[in-house]
Formats: sequence, C-alpha cells, structure tokens
Amino acid sequence: MAQRSAAPDDPAAASRGISRLTQSDIYRAGISGTRPRVPVDADGLEAAAAKALSAEAFAYIAGGAGAERTVAANRAAFGRWQVWPRPLRDVSSRDLSIDFLGARRPTPLLLAPLGVMEMAHPDADVAVARAAASLGVPYTLSNQASVAMEEVRDAAPAAARLFQLYWSASDELNASLLRRAEASGCEAIVVTLDTHLLGWRTRDLDLAYLPFTRAMGIAQYASDPVFQQLVRERVRGAGSTAEGADAAPPVRITPKAVAAGMRIARKGSAITGTSSVRENLRSPLPRAAVETFLDVFSTPALTWGDLAKARQWTTLPIILKGIVHPDDAIRALDAGVDGIWISNHGGRQIDQSVPTLEVLPTTAERVAGRVPIVFDSGVRQGSDVFIALALGATAVALGRPYAYGLGVAGEAGVAEAVRNVLAEFDITLGLAGLTSIGEIDRHALREA
Repeated sequence: MAQRSAAPDDPAAASRGISRLTQSDIYRAGISGTRPRVPVDADGLEAAAAKALSAEAFAYIAGGAGAERTVAANRAAFGRWQVWPRPLRDVSSRDLSIDFLGARRPTPLLLAPLGVMEMAHPDADVAVARAAASLGVPYTLSNQASVAMEEVRDAAPAAARLFQLYWSASDELNASLLRRAEASGCEAIVVTLDTHLLGWRTRDLDLAYLPFTRAMGIAQYASDPVFQQLVRERVRGAGSTAEGADAAPPVRITPKAVAAGMRIARKGSAITGTSSVRENLRSPLPRAAVETFLDVFSTPALTWGDLAKARQWTTLPIILKGIVHPDDAIRALDAGVDGIWISNHGGRQIDQSVPTLEVLPTTAERVAGRVPIVFDSGVRQGSDVFIALALGATAVALGRPYAYGLGVAGEAGVAEAVRNVLAEFDITLGLAGLTSIGEIDRHALREA
C-alpha cells in the first residue's frame, strides 16, 4: 500500500494532525508487510545510511571535527532538558505554523544547507528540494550544492528556498552568486561565517578524501559566469607562470587518480561547453576549475566590516549563520542583519566547541525578538525541535537526518525522514498540552 504525503497544510493532515496521519499510513501499510522506506529511529536511520553510502560519503556527512566531542556535546545538551507532560487539555486541533521572513510557514522546520549531496544520491539537491516542497518546508540550498540553483528552481518551482553563501575570496563572485540567487527565486541569503578555515575533520583526513578535489559540490561555481572567467584567466596565465618552489607535487598516477580525472572531465561541461568526456580530458579548463575553487572558496580575512557589501549585492533578507557567542548575536543586530542562525556547523568545525543549545536561551533573551533566530546542530528528532523552540528559537533547521534519508531512499527517503521529525514534534506538542507554536516557552520544560 502506497504511503501518502503527510504535508501539514494538507486538509486531511490539518484535521487529524501530521502525527496521526503518519502513524495511520505506516500501520495501515504494515498490514500488507510494507515497512517505512527509512528507519524511524534516529540512530537506526544513521546506521542504515552507513550501510547504504560509500565510506567516503558517510564520513563526509556524519563526521565532525577532531575527536568529534562537539558532535556528542550538541546531542548531550538536549538530554539536559525534559518536557512536562500536561494531560486533560483539549489538544484535538494543533497548529504547527510560524511566521518567518514575512510569510506564514506550515511548520517550524527548515532544511539546513548541506553540500555535495551527490555523494548520497545522484538526484542530490533536486531530490531534497522536491521532498521539502512536498512538506512545505523551506530548503536552504548550499553554496556547495551538486546542482546549479537554476536547475533546482526549474525542478521544484513551487519550493520555498533560501541560498547559503560561503563568502569567497572574490567579491565579484560573491556578488554574482547573490544576483543569481535572487533571480532564481530564493527568499533570503544565509551567509555562513564559520568556515573561513576548513575544520580538522579526522574521518575525511584518514580517508585522504575531499570531494571538491574531484569536482564534486562545485556546481554553483562552475555555472557562474564570474567563476568561469576566473578559470579562463588561470589557464591563460599558467603558460607564463614558472613553477615555484612551493608548487604542489604532481599527482601519482594510480587507478584512483585516473577515476578522479575522469570524474573531473565528466563534470567539466559547464566550463568547457561540451559534454564530450574525451574533449574535456584534453582541456585544461576542468582541472583549472577545481584549482580555482580551492583558491577562492573562502577567506580568513573576512570581518564584520565586510558584511555591508552584501547589502549592495542583493535586496534579499540576510541571515548570519554560525553565530554561537551571544555577543556576536548583538554585533549582528548592530550590523542590521535580518536574522541570526545559531550553529556550530553540526560539530564539523571546532572540536570541543560550545554546544549551540547551551547558548540559545541567553542569545534569545538578548535578541528579544528583534529578528528571527534559526537554530541547528544536534537536532535529530521531534522532541529536539520542541526543546529548541521552548528555549527561544524561531525556527529549527534539520541537517544530517535528511541526508541520511537521501542516501537510503532518495527523494522519498528525505520526505519520510523530515515527515517523521514533524510527526514526533506534533505528538510532543499535544502531549505537552499545547496546541500552537506560540504556546511553547520555557515553562514547557524542566531542567534535568
């Protein structure tokens, strides 16, 4: 028996609640022996993804910085809060909607930006966008996406989308990316601040694997006219530039190196203008695109003063992602941004970083509702969403779980993974005796 979509704005879902509809669909399908496409349990979902994905893909998605103590601390922080059950209240009708970026959204969830989703599934960002649209959940399209933003728009034109910018070393490129985001229908720009230096990611280092060196996850760049010009200038200048003492040694030719070269050639069509792998192997442009990306990807020189440039590049609302210290949240307000995204990059940047949930209440108190607060890092299930909202978040962003769903079952896997989080959140809301997001506050929790 096919499982129905459980979009919260669907009339059936609105009358019964997404939790009841989801449970009914799963149990009804179970009569015929059909089980969910992806495990409902968060740990089971991760384990299923570990089996479905390559070692490199799983390491990249699941891994964190250093000894991964921040990943663990993000999760442990939720364990320090308990939800008060409050029975004998009429919770027969529950409203999960919120106001965010000038629109009424059917749920408090966003999908966080995750790059290189082609590692999880060939349909990559297109599958994620379609799944998010089916549930009414805005999708934050990554700067490191595997599909150009215009292609994602065309594949899911009704989807609500935000665009994440990794501030590159080229202001011309930054401006071009933001112009394209605005033209392709994105509703806001999410400037990620915490990757100006790439974190010490031990799983990736042990495998000696960075997907970008294989031309993966650079579709936004390869499709950009400014970036394409940078690549052409690099190739033109290469003939007149002598190899310096610090030049990288040549890549040793092995079967894996050949496979990487073939992948780079296949992905070179956006730069070369031809889909011929043979011609792309002969062209210096595809490899130069990878080298150019590695040069311009981020800049450690970025400061608060630079953020004003973004206002010149776009008219869209600007949200700063990667805020952890409450003082930085206030600095962001002083800079006139339109939203704050509390995140430690899911534990992928600093080992032993401050867990995001620990600073959420203080930051929310100091921001005092002046701008929306998006929260991520450590969110795995619906009760986590409830706790984050109770501690002051306006919206909650989901990351790894939807990537695991993508790896296990493609677009349907993303939809089910996100639906399950929403369904558990809906149940938690009702069992706490509440019927709307606006009723959730600190009084709904007990500190363990």
